[in-house]
Amino acid sequence: MNVEEEVEKLKVEIQRLGTKQDDGSYKVTFGVLFNDDRCANIFEALVGTLRAAKRRKLLTYDGELLLQGVHDNVPIILLKPPTTTASAPAP
Repeated sequence: MNVEEEVEKLKVEIQRLGTKQDDGSYKVTFGVLFNDDRCANIFEALVGTLRAAKRRKLLTYDGELLLQGVHDNVPIILLKPPTTTASAPAP
């Protein structure tokens, strides 16, 4: 599985485990993600996938490196995708 596939799967898992916020984003803590059995089976390197998604500005969290135990309560926010307005074709 390549990085892009892992990032897409991470988005699905954050939506599954997290809570939807009023602005359309999803929020989950690192501990919930890290300790989830399904995530453990999907992601060989969860922290690396989180960093890749953060670099792509798909999610946000405080800090650079998250560690089990120490950062279990750090919120991870999956940002709401930007809305694109499709323009009608010119006549």
